[in-house]
Amino acid sequence: MPTTVATAIAESLQARGITEFFGQSLPSLLVLAAEDLGIRQIVYRTENAAGTMADGFARVSRHCSVVVAQNGPAATLLVPPLTEAAKVSIPVVALVQDVPSPFRNKNAFQEIDHQSLFSGCTKWFDRLDDPARVHDYLDAAFRAATSGRPGPAVLMLPKDVLEQLAPPPPAGHVPSSTAFPLDRIRPPEAGIRAAAEALAKAERPLVIAGGGAISSDAGAALARLSDLASLPVATTPMGKGAVPETNDLSVGVIGNYMGEHGVTHGMRDWIADVDTILLAGSRTNENGTDGWTLYPPEATVIHLDIDPTEIGRNYPALRLVGDVRTGIDDLATALRGLDLSKRSADRPAIIEQIAGSRAAFETNTAAVRTSTRQPLRPERVADEISTLLPDDAIVVADASYSSIWVANYIRATTASQRFLLPRGMAGLGWGLPLALGAKAARPGSPVICVVGDGGFAHCWAEIETAVREHLAVVVVVLNNSILGFQKHAEIVQFGRPTSAVELGHVDHAQIATACGAHGRTVHSDVELRDALVKAIVEPTTTVLDVITDPDAYPPVTGWDTNHALIDHLAHQQLN
Repeated sequence: MPTTVATAIAESLQARGITEFFGQSLPSLLVLAAEDLGIRQIVYRTENAAGTMADGFARVSRHCSVVVAQNGPAATLLVPPLTEAAKVSIPVVALVQDVPSPFRNKNAFQEIDHQSLFSGCTKWFDRLDDPARVHDYLDAAFRAATSGRPGPAVLMLPKDVLEQLAPPPPAGHVPSSTAFPLDRIRPPEAGIRAAAEALAKAERPLVIAGGGAISSDAGAALARLSDLASLPVATTPMGKGAVPETNDLSVGVIGNYMGEHGVTHGMRDWIADVDTILLAGSRTNENGTDGWTLYPPEATVIHLDIDPTEIGRNYPALRLVGDVRTGIDDLATALRGLDLSKRSADRPAIIEQIAGSRAAFETNTAAVRTSTRQPLRPERVADEISTLLPDDAIVVADASYSSIWVANYIRATTASQRFLLPRGMAGLGWGLPLALGAKAARPGSPVICVVGDGGFAHCWAEIETAVREHLAVVVVVLNNSILGFQKHAEIVQFGRPTSAVELGHVDHAQIATACGAHGRTVHSDVELRDALVKAIVEPTTTVLDVITDPDAYPPVTGWDTNHALIDHLAHQQLN
């Protein structure tokens, strides 16, 4: 029997196995229909956070997520998080209410040009005007979001169309999947063979795994390839955790985080001397390549990526267009048929190089990682989290300094751990909503979110969401009362900061308490450990307001030797 378009959409979501979506009542007919079917609406406070929750959910679940919103100002707030998802290849389907069809182009209430609005941040955009085609349009949206290079899709739903009758799905109709990647495309056999031969013969090869390796679930395949051919594996910030950083051949995070106290600082000269690089799911962006200065220009580059336009964007490369996990498996198969004696012979020296670099990092950072000085050093906070991190934990960082502290000082030790860093657009305020989306996707895993006080201020309201929706996360606020990255970057570039970088005093523990969460202010190392031990196991959202050193800065390349920054901080300490 015919049903309404709203109900047909809800039934289609259910048929795809979708059990929750991120919403705030609108489109109301769709939300009511979905809730009638038992699909959970996770109610957000702002659309900016909602899109980021959907992003976090998709990253952890490896399934396309759904967010719903109203037209007009609500839709405009979806643009930043959908842009992040587009940049880092995460599939999100946004179902956005539109003005009634008869009112279109008449300056209806909150009417804007949504197609132009979303044109720069989506893979696919359309409007459902014909009720008879509701299933076609939903299939198209999910297919676009999950196929090829995944990304966001937006389907506009005119309010009057939602009330109209829609036919049942065609006989034999199978809804498009929400899993991604939708298609495991194999790179060309000839390219795989050439890449395998180059890696087998290389004097100093290096594999660099990016965010595409995480999205493709290629971690186990990378570990097998590394062990088989004695290939060291480094990651970009987005690829952190693709292989456990405790593996003998795991280099760690590289890029512009390799300053003097960076975990891979000791590997920089070695990387500058590699002769063959396999890029696995990397955009070769500015931060991941340290401004495109990290890799030696004469190195042979092999680039494996699902997006053909990314291959060769910044480095001439042997092209392997295809799914990262499938491509890595095919490379391993090809390598098994080649002479790997050179790779085996070089293995002890590579392991020694990596171990030496790690040991130097441990020695050089011991003072700050174990410091009991107050205010606490962020390195001490991150090291404490690393020590207590459960094997199945999800660690989420906000943008700015938080991502750099996490990348360097919290170690990925198991294949079950996940690290979510918003490095596509690096927008402040996305740490907490990313964490809430991750918790919704994997409710049985502890989720620890590291944010700065500046970033946290963007989304305080979502603590109420965490409490109301029973999304128990641990939020560690590095409270130094400044916009740290902004302040230090201005000093490095211009010799002095603007007036915007100094923040007023905020009691984040009180904010948490006011929202029904647990809140605690932390001043000392003893308080920190006690608070973390309790927060990780408690089934309640906890906000730890950790008072941290405003003069501390992470190992951003070049800042350790910047005289303007060093002199400024020395002058502050004298006063």
